[in-house]
Amino acid sequence: MATNFIRRTTKILVLNPNSSKSMTHGLEQGIREMELSQSTEVHTYTAPDESPASINDGNDVHNSARIVTQNLDEIGLLKHYDAVLVACFSVHPLVGMLADRDGEFGKLAVTGIFEASILTCLSLLRPGKKWGIVTTGKFWEQHLSEGLDSFLGIQSNVSSTKFVGVETTGLNAGDFHGGVDPEVVQEKLVEATTRLLKKGDVECVVMGCAGMAGLEEIIRSVAVDEYGPEKAHELLVIDGVRGGIGLLEQMVRSKRAFRKP
Repeated sequence: MATNFIRRTTKILVLNPNSSKSMTHGLEQGIREMELSQSTEVHTYTAPDESPASINDGNDVHNSARIVTQNLDEIGLLKHYDAVLVACFSVHPLVGMLADRDGEFGKLAVTGIFEASILTCLSLLRPGKKWGIVTTGKFWEQHLSEGLDSFLGIQSNVSSTKFVGVETTGLNAGDFHGGVDPEVVQEKLVEATTRLLKKGDVECVVMGCAGMAGLEEIIRSVAVDEYGPEKAHELLVIDGVRGGIGLLEQMVRSKRAFRKP
């Protein structure tokens, strides 16, 4: 009896909504180091040149969403993919906009690195342990805190027993890819991480910028100073791009399993 080998490939698009090609290259380096299913393909996209080179505030967020949406519609790219990861650590409108249009592209799974990082942390935290975010500029403290409440359906006047908050470096996303001296980047990241860990029992630190990929060891070195080597060894440092790709793999399988054909 003859048999045929059939392999169904999952194609994921990692979408950088800013126009920095160097940031996309940084994302690609981290993705290459991931352990992925052999049936998963990952492709990257960089926003057109008219999109902000670094997304630093609300105007940049919304301008990038407008420009990328127009470009994606013009080139018809999404019809070739099963999932999209919006690689901007913000409450980015593209996540909802693309998710609402999944019927146009088949069963399209969509998430952002912000949302994926939250779900990754909550799945990994041990009872009684806490998590927080280290990110770039002051704008993101309120933006991300309010975004977390909205994503989890928490009223703003209700405090979380797990989330210790957002600490900022004062840098912008482009600074992590050659914008400033690497020693300055390290100094600012150490300072922000120290403030976060001093809040106590932090088991999970989220790198709140796609440009931070590859800087995990700086965060771990702070944990050694604050918590000691044994406890620091247990620290989880979350890269939202890696977490998002893993989550999307599962989302694609779940859509295929639980949604009506």
